[in-house]
Amino acid sequence: VQLQASGGGLVQAGGSLRLSCAASGSIFAINAMAWYRQAPGKQRELVGGISSGGSINYADSVKGRFTISRDNAKNTVDLQMNSLKPEDTAVYYCHMEGVTTTLAGFGSWGQGTLVTVSS
Repeated sequence: VQLQASGGGLVQAGGSLRLSCAASGSIFAINAMAWYRQAPGKQRELVGGISSGGSINYADSVKGRFTISRDNAKNTVDLQMNSLKPEDTAVYYCHMEGVTTTLAGFGSWGQGTLVTVSS
């Protein structure tokens, strides 16, 4: 299963960006979808996740500013990022876990998309 992320870029502080990630391949079902980020010199961290049942969790640092959503019919997950801050600058990665059509489990990462927030 392959993931393709898009939507990163350069934005001023206070601005907004929307990231999208689409899965392709022999997908039977996708359980968890999530966005992670990794800033220079730091470990990768969870930004937000959404389960197949719609349960959502966010990192404390983005609560109230970021919104994660998924489209099960299209196998996509989006991250709407508002009120961006310079500390949100990072490479953002999507991640999905699920089951293939051969009933094998999978966990896949997108290629990463750079978000740069200028002050």
